[in-house]
Amino acid sequence: MVFFSFGFFLFGVSVNKTIHYPKAKSLLILCDGGGSNSSRHYIFKEDLQKTANALGLEIRIAHYPPYTSKYNPIEHRFFPHVTRACEGVVFDSVETVKTLISRTSTSKGLTTIVHILDKIYETGRKYAADFKEIMPIVFDTHLPKWNYRAIPQE
Repeated sequence: MVFFSFGFFLFGVSVNKTIHYPKAKSLLILCDGGGSNSSRHYIFKEDLQKTANALGLEIRIAHYPPYTSKYNPIEHRFFPHVTRACEGVVFDSVETVKTLISRTSTSKGLTTIVHILDKIYETGRKYAADFKEIMPIVFDTHLPKWNYRAIPQE
């Protein structure tokens, strides 16, 4: 199983187009409970299913309950270092922020790769009218509201 901790990802492919996990059968994504990847949003589940279909890979989602993102291992281990790198600096441009975050690292060798997404995202998107009825998402028996899987459809 491959482990990622963000709602938006490019599966196992690095900047130089190297595929890191070609034999992976599933992917675990830990998501915060709010925002665009909220456990309540069907548009997230619909996009997740499309991603699972495109990758041919089962994607398991585990949402953190509200107000518990501090237990997210990435946020807990890395974001304090990003915050420290940005302390006392005026964000006068996106390039300034990119430079500061790019320089962030930990004593254990964790580093960042920063890409600026300048795409304009559509707001007010709605899920397909029949998605709720035909949704192939499989909800877990334990905490189904926060734990579920998107299994690739043929």
